Amino acid sequence: GLGFNIVGGTDQQYLANDSSIYVSRIKKDGAAYLDGRLREGDKILAINGKDLKDLRHKDAVELFRNAGCYVSLKIQRRLQTQNGPVGHRGDGESGGLPLAAILVPGLALAATAVWILLRYRQRM
Repeated sequence: GLGFNIVGGTDQQYLANDSSIYVSRIKKDGAAYLDGRLREGDKILAINGKDLKDLRHKDAVELFRNAGCYVSLKIQRRLQTQNGPVGHRGDGESGGLPLAAILVPGLALAATAVWILLRYRQRM
């Protein structure tokens, strides 16, 4: 499988007045988890160019099951946390590092390297 579960559809609306398809769970060590781009709560707009608008849940599931080895998803990232599975991981794993946790130490390291280089040049 693709390594994630979906919710939604015209017959099983996940959000009131919204029949879109959403990622409800990313399975640990599954394809989506290993790829790292898909997140719980993402709205899936299309799979392999096929629009998911106004589909029943089971029809959407069939599209995912028959997607093949190479899958292209068009998604819309959810900006706000809402009630439900978004941001909640029952298996205790974290949601990943915020971008600042990577950029700040990287910038500090780069600044230190530049400072050392300038000090080294002054001594020559």
